[in-house]
This record gives sequence, structure tokens and C-alpha cells, in this order.
Amino acid sequence: MEKPPETEEDKSNGGFLNLNRIAKQNLKRSWRSWLIGHPLPTADAPHQTVSKAVGLAVFGADALSSIAYAPQETLVILAAAGTQAFGYAFPISLIITALLAIVTISYLQTIQAYPSGGGAYTVVKENLGIASALVAGAALMMDYILLAAVTVASGVAQIVSAFPNLFPFRVWISVGLLGLIAVANLRGVKESGNIFALPTYFFLSMTTLTVAVGFIRYLSGTLGVVTNPPQIETLHIEPVTLFLLLRSFSNGTTALTGVEVIANGVKSFREPRTRNAVVTMIWMSTILGVLFLGIVYLLGIIGAVPSEFETVISQLARTTFGNRGLLYLGTITATTIILILATNTAFAGFPALSAIIAQDGYLPRQLTYRGSRLVFSRGIATLAAIAAFLIIIFNASVTALIPLWAVGVFLSFTLSQAGMARHWWHNRRPPDKQLSEKERLHPYDPGWRWKLAINGLGSVTTGIVTLIFAITKFADGAWIIVLLLPTIVISFYAVHRHYASLAHDLSLEHYGQPPPAKRHRVIMPVSAIHQGTLEALDYALSLSDDVTVVHVSIDPEQTEKLQHKWSWWGKGARLVVIDSPYRTFLEPFLEYVNELCAILQPNERLTIIVPQFIPKHWWHNLLHTQTAFWLRFMLLNKKGVIITEVPYQVH
Repeated sequence: MEKPPETEEDKSNGGFLNLNRIAKQNLKRSWRSWLIGHPLPTADAPHQTVSKAVGLAVFGADALSSIAYAPQETLVILAAAGTQAFGYAFPISLIITALLAIVTISYLQTIQAYPSGGGAYTVVKENLGIASALVAGAALMMDYILLAAVTVASGVAQIVSAFPNLFPFRVWISVGLLGLIAVANLRGVKESGNIFALPTYFFLSMTTLTVAVGFIRYLSGTLGVVTNPPQIETLHIEPVTLFLLLRSFSNGTTALTGVEVIANGVKSFREPRTRNAVVTMIWMSTILGVLFLGIVYLLGIIGAVPSEFETVISQLARTTFGNRGLLYLGTITATTIILILATNTAFAGFPALSAIIAQDGYLPRQLTYRGSRLVFSRGIATLAAIAAFLIIIFNASVTALIPLWAVGVFLSFTLSQAGMARHWWHNRRPPDKQLSEKERLHPYDPGWRWKLAINGLGSVTTGIVTLIFAITKFADGAWIIVLLLPTIVISFYAVHRHYASLAHDLSLEHYGQPPPAKRHRVIMPVSAIHQGTLEALDYALSLSDDVTVVHVSIDPEQTEKLQHKWSWWGKGARLVVIDSPYRTFLEPFLEYVNELCAILQPNERLTIIVPQFIPKHWWHNLLHTQTAFWLRFMLLNKKGVIITEVPYQVH
């Protein structure tokens, strides 16, 4: 036969065929492609980036949405001292806004120092060590989980305010909406960002309109107060104390949640990444501060009352617009949408963070794998499941979930800013100094003093807020986080120990080549003689001449028929029959395997061939005992035993 002509590819490999292949993806339409889209190739990853406008929607929705619930949570605590205490809300909001400015400036420095993504975990690991980084990582993971639960529950609270008849169904509405957001995120960062951009700007437009109209009517003297406000839910009046004011401040600081997300997701922005991330963060913080102060001020003017049955945003909108008309419904709709879509921030942050921690070996490695749409699908599914669980057990109550939230948020703030302060301290060395190899990792920064001062101030202030929150909210549920945080960190170390131990056990560093096996024993359990048995027997004989077929006898008549058939079809392989007076199969066979394992020599190998027939339809499996499955399951942990399944398809 004439030799086929050599291709250029063959020549480039010295005349040998090129063994490298590229897998072909069969893009068939299915329920999966309809739900989350067709798979994306790995080469598309650099193109899955977003602009500043879309980035504000993807990474800023969490922070911007907090203006819908932070004012209410501030008033909820003050309500314990009666409506006269609501006058403290605006001064408290001024302090919170000043704290927002400090945290924002601090994170702007983080973006510039870590342009590849300077989340708290990365910053703390590089500057304070892995132990502190794991604490920051655990705090951030709890932050993202509670963010998903709180924002969805808060969005459903807006729906319930407009349609009170839905109140009994708020939990399942919340879980359903959470599932929809998870599916949208499974479609990919770029696509989910495009989906969420329009609703985010709709919310900003309606909220700005509400605040602007409210101030115009206030300045013209036509604003008035809330008509038919919900009944205040405080059963007894407390005095206005410093502790009460600190509790209110703690609740109000939830307005700062999500500020750090842009710093975590710098890699998702288009080039120039750093500049785009910085500009987006300045936009976000400015909008957040202005609207937060405006809403709190107007709530005091109209006499809004915090309630689970009608949110203060609903009270502000109907008072500003004078009725529950189109503009009111537009504000409530926009607020509901942004609160639900703010969950997207958690879905953007949690999977990426868990993948980084898993890559370091402190979480299951499966979390590092990207799905078909270039997102961390397992992280998205994990977040959705845990957040749904929290919504159910806390009955979708925002007030009940808030105390669990901000401790983790501000703890990660504190550690991240402390790490940045340490970073600038390392960069204080003048360029003419003789540097060690480690010191060269931190180039000299002439502005290190004021940068150190900014991040140091950020660390101290957020640390104080963390203590305030932990103390004032301890009895309200923060104790759960105080106990849960070290538990999560301990679990990180447990996972890492497992991976380290496994790597040691599998290491080739001191591995000596074992002597070749002098004897290869093969045993094969059978219950009957049929085509599947004979096919498995052929495979067993191809491995070794030392094949033992084992039959566990329950019915003597059936055993006699089997022995007769074996004399015709057994191909000379020995047959061992084990009587089972108690009509069990697994136990006698496992006992036989244990006896063989006890006499195996170091240079002997034992393989168990498990025949299994595959029926035409999957539901036919329900009509069989699945003995092969249970046998394989019981033998998997048997050291020194190789288990091979030989399937036989029934046509």
C-alpha cells in the first residue's frame, strides 16, 4: 500500500504523528444551554470584562442598595426610645458618611496597590500572614452569604409594603428570587452585568427623583408628614443612652457593606483596569453618601416609622408623591429590583473568594474549577443554598438577619486596612539603601507616610466599629458570628491538613520502585451464568491465569444448576461455592476476600472483577438488587485490592 503524503504537521514532529488534540464541543441545544447558555471557550476569558457603567451595576449594586434598608435599621433601634429619639438619626448618618469617606479612600489605595484584585484575603495574606488571612476570608465569606440573604429579604419587604396580602409568602418569594439571581450569574459575569445595568440605573433615577421632589416640596412647605403611618412596634420605652445610640450607629453602618467589592473585582474591569475601578468606586461612594444623607433627613421631616409591614422608603415615596400612584409604584419597583439584584454582588464575590482560598488548599479544590460559562459554578450553587437556608430559618426578616451581618463586614475591613498599613510600612525604605531579596518585593514609595496614615486611620475606625457592633449586637444574634467565625477558620485548617497529608502520602520524593508482582490473583463473584458473566470471565482471563470464580449459595438447587453450567462454560477457571445459611451475600464474600488479603504476599496482586449488566432503560435498575454497586461500595476502602467493573449492555 502506498504511504500517504506527509503533512507539515507530521514533519514538524520528526515524521511522527502529532499526538496533541483539541477537544471538540458538541453544542447541542438542551435545557442546560437554554437556561445558562452555550459553553464558552477558555480563550474568551479576557473578553468577559465590563465597562465602568456596567461595573457600577455589577459591583456597586450592594453598596447602593443599602440606602433602602440602612436608614430603616438606624430608626428601628431609636424607636425603642420613642419617636422623639428619631432626631438623632441625621447626626448618626453624618458620622456614618464620614466613615464611608475614610473607608473609600482606604480602598482606593488598595486598588492602586493591588491592580490584579486586592481583596481582603489577598492583602492580609501578603502582609499579615495566612492565619490572619483565613480570619479575613471567613469574615468575607459570611459577609457575602448574609448579603445575599439580607438584600433578597429586604427586596421582598418592599413588595410586601406595596402588596400586604403577600406577607405570609415572603419566605418562598425570597427563595425563588434568590434562585433566579443564581441562574443569571451562572450565565457569566458579562451577561449578568448587562442584565443588571438597566435596573440599577432605573433605581438610581427613581431614588434621586424621590429625594429631589421631597426636598423641593420641603423647601416650598408642601411636604407634610406620613399619613396613616404603621403602628410603632416598641412595647416599652427605653431612655436615650450612649449604648442605644451606638446600637443605632451599628445598624446604620450597614450602609457601608459592599464598598470593598470593587477592590476585590479589579480584574473584571476593562483596561485600564486600575483607573476604571478607581473612577467607579468614587462614583459609587459619592452617590451612596448623598442619597443616604438625603433620605435620612427627609425621613425625620415626614415622621416615618420603621415597621416590618411598611418600609420607610415606601412611607417616603407615598408622602413625597402624595399617593400610591405611578411614581410611588415606580420607586417601590426600582427599590425592590435593586435590592434583589444587589445579591449579584455576593454572587460575584463569594465564588471568586472561595476559589482563591481553595487554590491555597483551605477549601475543597472543586471550588477552583470554572463552569461552562467561565464562572465558578460550584461557588455560586453553594452560596445560593446557604443563603436560602438562612432566609428560611430567619423567616426572611431583615431585622433578624442584620445583626449577623456587619460583624464580618467590618472585621474584614479592619484586617484589610491593617494589611495595607503594613504594606506601606514595608515600602518606606529609600531607594539607595542596600535591600535584601525579600525587601525588593516592596519598592520604595515616596508617599508612604500619608498612605500609611490613611490606611491606619481606616483600620482603627473600622476596628472600633467592629467592637461596637460585636458588643451592642451580641445578644441580638452577633454571638452566632462570634462563635461561627473560629469554627470556619478551624475547618479551613482541617481541609488543609487533609490535602497536606494526602500530598505527603502520594509523594514520589522517597518512592522506591516496587518489585513486579509475581502472582496476580483474580476473583470474580457470580450469582448466575449468562452472557454478562462469560464476558467478565474473558476479561478476567486476559489479566491472569489464576482466576477464581466465587458463588455464594443461598438455594442448593440453584447452586447445582450453576455448577452444571460452569462445567460447560467455565473455561477451566476454578469455582468456589460458599454456603450462606443465613441467606446473605455480601458478608460471606467479604469474609472470603479478607481471608485472601491476610495471606497475600508483598509481591502479590489481588483484583476483583465485578460483572454488571446495564439494562435498556434507566428505570429498569429499580427492578434489580444492584448487588454490584453495593459490593463495589464495600470494597473501595479495602487496601491492596483492585476493583474492576465489567459492564454488559443488554440490547
